[in-house]
Amino acid sequence: MALNLCLNTSLPTAIYWGNDLRLLYNDAWAPIAGEKHPWALGRPAREVWADIWHVIEPQLSAVMATGEGFSVTDQVLPMKRGGRVQQTHWDYSFAPIFDANDRVLGIFNQGNETTARLSAERALRASEERLEFALGASNTVGTWDWDVPNDKIIADARFANLYGVSREKAAAGAPIAEFFAGLHPDDLPAVRDAIETAMRTGNTFSQEYRLLRPDGSIRWVMAEGRPTLAPDGTVLRFPGVSFDITERKQAEAALRDSEERFRAITNSIDQMLWSTLPDGHHDYYNQRWYDFTGVPVGSTDGEGWNGMFHPDDQERAWAVWRHCLATGEPYHIEYRLRHRSGVYRWVLGRAQAVRDTEGNITRWFGSCTDIQDIVDAREVLARSREDLEKAVEERTAKLMEAEAQLRQAQKMEAVGQLTGGVAHDFNNMLAVIISALNLLERRLARGETDFSRYIEAAKDGANRAAALTQRLLAFSRRQPLQPEVIEPNRMVTGMTELLSRALGEQVQIETVMAAGVWRINADASQLENAILNLAVNGRDAMPQGGKITVETANMFISEEYGKEHSMAVGQYVMIAVTDTGTGMTADTLSRAFDPFFTTKEVGKGSGLGLSQVFGFVRQSGGHVKIYSELGHGTSVKIYLPRHYGTGEIKGARPLSNEPARGTRDELILVVEDDARVRHFSTESLRELGYAVAEAASGPAALALLDAGLKPTLLFTDVVMPGMSGRELADLAASKIANLKILYTTGYTRNAVVHNGILDPGTHLLQKPFSLDQLAEKIRQVIDG
Repeated sequence: MALNLCLNTSLPTAIYWGNDLRLLYNDAWAPIAGEKHPWALGRPAREVWADIWHVIEPQLSAVMATGEGFSVTDQVLPMKRGGRVQQTHWDYSFAPIFDANDRVLGIFNQGNETTARLSAERALRASEERLEFALGASNTVGTWDWDVPNDKIIADARFANLYGVSREKAAAGAPIAEFFAGLHPDDLPAVRDAIETAMRTGNTFSQEYRLLRPDGSIRWVMAEGRPTLAPDGTVLRFPGVSFDITERKQAEAALRDSEERFRAITNSIDQMLWSTLPDGHHDYYNQRWYDFTGVPVGSTDGEGWNGMFHPDDQERAWAVWRHCLATGEPYHIEYRLRHRSGVYRWVLGRAQAVRDTEGNITRWFGSCTDIQDIVDAREVLARSREDLEKAVEERTAKLMEAEAQLRQAQKMEAVGQLTGGVAHDFNNMLAVIISALNLLERRLARGETDFSRYIEAAKDGANRAAALTQRLLAFSRRQPLQPEVIEPNRMVTGMTELLSRALGEQVQIETVMAAGVWRINADASQLENAILNLAVNGRDAMPQGGKITVETANMFISEEYGKEHSMAVGQYVMIAVTDTGTGMTADTLSRAFDPFFTTKEVGKGSGLGLSQVFGFVRQSGGHVKIYSELGHGTSVKIYLPRHYGTGEIKGARPLSNEPARGTRDELILVVEDDARVRHFSTESLRELGYAVAEAASGPAALALLDAGLKPTLLFTDVVMPGMSGRELADLAASKIANLKILYTTGYTRNAVVHNGILDPGTHLLQKPFSLDQLAEKIRQVIDG
């Protein structure tokens, strides 16, 4: 029954039925659903009105729960239309539908949108206010309404002020004669004639005339109006407005005076002056132009002036002039102009565009100056100038040579600083490794077994050396990145516990994560290391403790900012690490990214941390910026490009205290040209439980495959003499289906890495690697 009532009425009605409040409606209600019709038919209200559910859900639930209907007027509903949220207004009612047992089965809805009506009412009020503001902003515009049969003019205060009549009298109404008492006697007859003509014909009245003020001054007025006639031609009313145009009249008089002075000035100087319209059409020349050229007045207007140039200069002069007209750049050229004597003389042409307040060109003013004497003098000096230019060329060559030597010296100084820092850190690490191995050798010779601390020291030195090489690769932007899709908020949240342990109890960690932060595509481990590195730097700048804030936000890089920092225009994700520490001086801030520059004590830092962060971010297509104030802390902001694709978001792999092991059924072919590296790699893999075969080169590995070897995984160096690891892998994959491939290298340019990014689907293990890293990577590749 309720549905029949809904469908057979012309009013827009709908039914929300059942516990899910499924939506049914008639054709008149369909426009309310808008672009959701007919998809909305039969769907739950929660799905249909997801954008306004927070508003109508309490209303619907109240009706279902209490059985009491209600209506609402001009309810604001933020509805999504045309891809954006719009503020709409509605009048609607909800009425319960009962069964025989007074149980609410559904809700009967009737409604109409009032957005257009409210908008129209607001626009009308705003228009009326603007009109009153416009009239009230100046005392120069007045309105009047003349009741002609009763000869009574009712006017506003502005009109009364213009005509010298009291406001009270103007508001109550007064004869026209009282308003005309102030008209200038010379203008009164013309005004009367114009009024009589308008009342006789019904046409518009428009007249300019003077008013005499009590203080003796004169005001110019323009009055406009139109009479209202009865069918028999009788004039009933004559409304209109009056404008004070005194300033305009004064400006016109001043303009005439200015034009007269302008002509007097331009005709009194020696230069030829001219003027054009914005499109280059010449419409003015001073008298000197005609005196020089001897042509009749007006003969060179428009584009006729081009015929005055020397034939050899016409094309060049036209090209320069057209360029200036198109760009608005100042016009400056030398050309030959025909003199009244018939010979051509050199002149200097100049012109400047005149622009209005909005920057649009309104006119061009230019001049032509006879420079024939200067040109003759230049020819006399040409020979001595050649000698001077030769001397300048020789001096310039010597200066360039000196600059090249200086650049080479600066380059060597930079290389010296880099190699010196590398040598210092490597020597320290090698000293630890060599000393530990020497002591280990002596202890073994004596049969002692307490040498675990020497092994740990040697491993620590080697790991630090490996970390140093990774930082150098990051600084030089040569490390192979393995980007993956990352949700920054999830990453920062997951790092909170790690940061807490790394920074200690004296440091308070706060995260400020914006809602809806975009995804990025970056090397997750490198990004985590960068955030941790910045947080540790912040902790070191707060010896008495403080607060570290990690912040995420969406950013748009403008064209101006992008040019300044060599960034592409577009959308980026910002990750900022801010501390409340000591801050940096201007000198420290300018050198913060320099390799091996550090303000920490000796042994407390390598000076490669910030340079590593800088190299990683720039290699990932982003930018990093430091903001610091001495005594107030430092904020380092990382900008990484937004990732527009979908992609899989990779989660963290579970950690294990024991390295992942293999089985003898899993055969690994190790290909490495360095015998010692190959030996330790095969021994490590056997230690992990794998069956291992080895080859010293790509051709040797292919020979094993041709002989019937069926490895589970190919573990090959990338850079090898003769045949690269990539070439070997391609040939091996063509021989064995589903062959797993893992590359290893200490440094590679483009075999498996392009533009600093690891090729898709490629697995790489950086040298040097530990047994745990080898075990984890092997299992990851085999298990997919």
